This record gives sequence, structure tokens and C-alpha cells, in this order.
Amino acid sequence: MVFSSHIFVYYFLPIALISYYLLPRRAKHFGLTLFSYVFYGWANPLFAPLMFASTLIDYTCGRVISESKRQRYRKLAVTVSIGSNLSLLGFFKYFNFGIANINAAMGWLGLPVWEGVLHVTLPLGISFYTFQSMSYTIDVYRGDAKAIRNFVDFACYVSMFPQLVAGPIVRFSEIADQLRHRTHTLQRFARGIAFFALGMAKKVLIANPCGKCADTVFNAGVVSTLDAWYGVIAYAFQIYFDFSGYSDMAIGLGLMLGFTFAKNFDSPYCAESITEFWQRWHISLSSWLRDYLYIPLGGNRRGTARTYVNLALVMLLGGLWHGASWNFVIWGGIHGGMLALERKRGKASFYRSIPKPLRVMATFLLVLIAWVFFRINELPDAITYLQCMFSKIHVQPSTNLISGILYQPYHLLVMGVAGIVIWCFPQTWDWTRQLTPLRIGVCLCLLWLSLAVLATQTYNPFIYFIF
Repeated sequence: MVFSSHIFVYYFLPIALISYYLLPRRAKHFGLTLFSYVFYGWANPLFAPLMFASTLIDYTCGRVISESKRQRYRKLAVTVSIGSNLSLLGFFKYFNFGIANINAAMGWLGLPVWEGVLHVTLPLGISFYTFQSMSYTIDVYRGDAKAIRNFVDFACYVSMFPQLVAGPIVRFSEIADQLRHRTHTLQRFARGIAFFALGMAKKVLIANPCGKCADTVFNAGVVSTLDAWYGVIAYAFQIYFDFSGYSDMAIGLGLMLGFTFAKNFDSPYCAESITEFWQRWHISLSSWLRDYLYIPLGGNRRGTARTYVNLALVMLLGGLWHGASWNFVIWGGIHGGMLALERKRGKASFYRSIPKPLRVMATFLLVLIAWVFFRINELPDAITYLQCMFSKIHVQPSTNLISGILYQPYHLLVMGVAGIVIWCFPQTWDWTRQLTPLRIGVCLCLLWLSLAVLATQTYNPFIYFIF
């Protein structure tokens, strides 16, 4: 079930909200947990027991860490928590990838490949809720948060449907006080509706049309240089509006339930460097990797060479977190290499002689090149696409037919609006701080238009569901 679907908007959400507000205070978390499990198990009920097992393990480990007086037991508990979460993530996300690479290596060596090996289905959102649940035991072990005693409250934190399958990754230390006590106000609920409306508009009105253009180009194989650039820009717009729109809807739903989640995007394509890009893009993930991986590895405290190694390793693992493909590793490697290069030369010296608009354009260009590897599964296909972008390559006359789709006035209008919103408009987080009657009217009109367009769209993918 996705937020931008009729069953969610017209059935699940109204029933969940009405039930939540009708329940007494002590039963709200149980009710929210129940609805969250229904939401998660809608596509495949077998995913729900897996999440429950992860929740139970981390809850138990948190209690042991909090209540044990022996450091040995506390270390054992946090090790079990991290090990079990990484094992779940590793098996379900990378088993097929590992077998495919083993078979490729065995075939190259002339050895028989493994046939009839189990094919594992990736549970929705496992990358998000394992990181979120794991942060709880780590925070408790570090003393950054107190262990929660009520299992239902913890299950509610892990499974809360607004941020369950695609984030933002909400750390327990950020929401612990809200689980104990939070206020429900009309102002907060109204801002939640505004967030949801703007997020829905991003997804339905911009991301979906851009995604159709991107798929048309990337699925065509060899294309002209102009079409190749059009396609990768369309994909950059799609993934931004798709993911930031979902984050906006998640934050809005949280506000409707009385929770305040942290900002997850801050105009990333306005960044003047790759370092700044990662301070603005998927903030909950980049900060998670910084605090739970980069700093424990030593950060920048163990010399220059070790700092570069840590940056590269974190970004390589960040790329692999997104998916089981070597192209994701390359995508992470590009970003990690740029982060190390910028740190080595210093941001001021590296960009000093370039005017700000050119710094933004240069950063966006690097991001576009990296997106090619993120979008395409196979390395040879990604190399071919880059050749289409940067060199004149022979294309079949039949590929000219895609121009009839790409350069329709509607798609050109959407691409133009996307660029204006990205580089000229404020973020949803800032724009909804003060809701005037005009802004409320704009949000309601966009919500109505989004739902009307949604009823006519057959193309409604969600990129981050596969992560």
C-alpha cells in the first residue's frame, strides 16, 4: 500500500485517523500499531512476522542493556541486536546478489554453477526499519536514550506506518519524549494536511510524469545526446519529487497523529558541493551513517588518510544499502570520492574561483552523472548511456519516435515546473510554518487536483519501495 493510492486515501487513512482519535489515550499506541501492521502486511502478510521478530529482539536487547549491571551482558545484548538486524538485512537484500556473483565467478572459472537455489523476496522497507530499530539499542547502550519498558510503545515506534517503508529514519532518541507525551492540536493537524497535500502534489503532478519520460529514455537503449540529457534530468527530478514527496506525506501524517519528525530534504539540488548535497539529501540517512558508522570508524580523528578511507567506505556501504548491485556501489564510490576530494582541497579553495550559480550547476552535473549508475542495473548499459550523454553516437532511426513522448507540451511544462519548484520555491517545511488562508487554499486545491489526476494515471511507481 502506498500513500498515493485510492485505497490509502479514501479508506485506510480515514479509518485509521478516526479510530486513533476515538481510542482512549492508553490504547492509542496499540491501535496505531495494529493499523501499521495492516498497512505493512497489505502487500504480503508474511512480511509482518519478520518485522515483529526484529522488534521483539531489539526490545529484549534494550531491556538487557538498560537493566544489566554487567558490562559483558550489555555488550552482548547490543551485539545481538546489531548482528540480528544486519543478518536480516543481509540475507533478504543480498542473498540473491551474492548467489548471482558466485555463479558468475564459477562460470568464469569453468565450474558448474548453483542451480535451483532459493530465490529470496525483499520485504518492503526492511532497510529503513532495521536501521531505525538498531539505532534504539545503540542509543540505549551509549546512554543517549532510556530503554522503553512498554513493548507496545516500542512496537508502535518501529512499525508506525507514516515512516515505516520509506522513512524518514526516525531515531528513538528523537521521538522518545513524544511516545510518552504529545499534544494534539488543530494547528498541528492542519499543518499535517498541508504537508500531505504538497507531498501528494509532488508525487502525482511532477514525479510521475517525469518518471514516464525517464523510463522512455532509459528503456530505449542507445539514444541521441539531447534525449540522454533529457532522460537523466527527468530521472533526477523524478527521484527527488518522488522521495521528498513521500517524506512530506510521512511528516504530514505524523503531525496528524501528534508526532513531529525531522526534516528529510532541504533543497538538495541547490547545493554548491557534494558535501553540501549530502547535508541536504535524505538527511535522516546521511546523519545516521555519520553517527553510527563514520564516527565509530574514527571519522576524521585518525589522520588524513584514514579520514578518506572512512568517507569512501561509508559511501560505498551507503550505495550498497540502496540495493544489491555493483552500480549502486559505483554510485556510492563517486559520491565518496568527491567528498574526499572536497575535504582534501578544502571547500573554500576548491570552489573559490567559481561563481555560485556555476557551483550549483557543477554539483548538479556530478549528481546527474552518478544518477546514471543509480538508475541502470547493469554496468555496460550505464557506460553506454554515458557515451550517449557525452559523445555523438549512432542511433537507430526508430529511437526518434521517443521524441513524440518526451517533447509533448505537457511533459515540457512539467519539466519546467519541476525546475522552478526546485530552484525557486521554498521547502515544504518552511512554507507550512505559517498557514495563511491563501496557503491553505493552495494546499487544498493541489490536493484536489492531485487526487483528480491520480484517478486517471496508470503510471504510479514508487522508487524507494525497492530499498
